[in-house]
Amino acid sequence: MFQAIIHRGVQVARLLAPRQAVLVEAVRGRKSRTDPVAKSKLGRIKHPPPVDPVEMVVLRERYTDYALILRALRLEFKEAVLRKKYEEETGSLAEEKARQETTEHRALMAWNHQENQRLLQLRLLRIQKETEEAELQRVEADLQRQRQEEEFLRQKEEEVLQLQEDAKNFITLENLDQRIEEVLDNPKNYNFAIDKEGRAVKQTVLQ
Repeated sequence: MFQAIIHRGVQVARLLAPRQAVLVEAVRGRKSRTDPVAKSKLGRIKHPPPVDPVEMVVLRERYTDYALILRALRLEFKEAVLRKKYEEETGSLAEEKARQETTEHRALMAWNHQENQRLLQLRLLRIQKETEEAELQRVEADLQRQRQEEEFLRQKEEEVLQLQEDAKNFITLENLDQRIEEVLDNPKNYNFAIDKEGRAVKQTVLQ
């Protein structure tokens, strides 16, 4: 296993090393499994270390007590966790939790109902305001249209009156001779200059 770790480390070093670097694998002075026994250890007999019987008995008793105490603690902790879980699911804690959830649900439903009523009132006020504004705009549009129609009729009446007034000066077959005589009796000379205001500033008599 140690050799596998070393081999893996060498591979990582090769990956991280620069392209032109020279890599040399480190070799420890340890023989392999197939190498023969060293000459200095040919006649050596390996004996296990001595064990004190009294110490062995004491250690065994202490280890037994330690295992029992640790097992008892684990069982006690497990029982406490299971008891708490059982009480949360079926005991008084579960009932209290269910009661709290019911109370919280009722409070949330009441708050939701109040919020819905508040939003309903705001919506009704907004719709009423929009309806009033639309009605006011419609009335203003009707008044504006009525004023435009009245202005149009007034202009048409003025045009009709102006046409009636102008019709008095029209030349017809009945007054043709009379208008010719009036023009001949009252000649007009339009050979004169006017200023920017349209006033005649100079009049030249035709020779």
